[in-house]
Amino acid sequence: MPELPDVEVYVRAIAARTLGRPLRGLRVASPFVLRTVEPPAAAFTGRAVTGVRRIGKRIALAFEGDLHAVVHLMISGRLHWKPAGVRLAGRAALAAFDFDEGSLTLTEAATRKRASLHLVLGEAAVLAMDAGGVDPTGCSDEEFAEALRRENHTVKRALTDPRLFSGIGNAFSDEILHRARLSPAALTQRLDDQRVAALRVACREVLVEWTERLAAQVGDGFPEKVTAFRPEMAVHGKYDQACPACGSRVQRIIYAENECNYCATCQTGGRLLSDRSLARLLREDWPRTLQELEEMRASHGARKRKLS
Repeated sequence: MPELPDVEVYVRAIAARTLGRPLRGLRVASPFVLRTVEPPAAAFTGRAVTGVRRIGKRIALAFEGDLHAVVHLMISGRLHWKPAGVRLAGRAALAAFDFDEGSLTLTEAATRKRASLHLVLGEAAVLAMDAGGVDPTGCSDEEFAEALRRENHTVKRALTDPRLFSGIGNAFSDEILHRARLSPAALTQRLDDQRVAALRVACREVLVEWTERLAAQVGDGFPEKVTAFRPEMAVHGKYDQACPACGSRVQRIIYAENECNYCATCQTGGRLLSDRSLARLLREDWPRTLQELEEMRASHGARKRKLS
């Protein structure tokens, strides 16, 4: 799912192409993507774009007359800038905002369609879609600490809760926790002030650095390669690869549709976090430390060589 850095770069690219320009038409190819019926899509025709901004992981386009179009890309939704009036072909095509200079298209490369488009009237309707989390790049130290400790969850869960923090998802929470040298399983209300401060700094650094990095990669173009897995990342998507800080193998916890990646040496003092599915399978054989895991792997390799 596109997170704060990706969405910010989208916002910049869309604003550069649409601000002050009148919309020539709004086409909706899939009835499932449009979640509202008032105001109708036709009401946006002829109205100029007055603003583009990020609301959590959503992108909101403001038009003359206090009309707003709010896009949520979810996991597989993506935006593209195409030649004006491009044909919406194939199951992935969902909608298009047509301008004289080009068309902003919305696609979703997944069988299960989750991306959404809300057309609303008034600022209050837009703000109602904001889950309320603080901006991790712009909030004060006090606001950050209050949000983090509001509920006693694992720090991984807290960072990805949109009611607490705006725009952070699975990928960048892994990167933030690695930068802060903090276990994803640490409980928020047990963190001392020093660790909270370190996490605050890591949040700001990682998100700002990645926003500027992605913006530099895109340049004057449009972001077409939005992904949660990038080679420059330290741990996310890097299971069993070397941690760039210490060289240990990156570990993972698999849950639901996601996985959490972390470095046991840098973040948990060498202790392996329990993967529930594997822990149930291995029971007492589940390795508790990085050393036990390496010994298990060495033993397994030796058995394989002996059998071969």
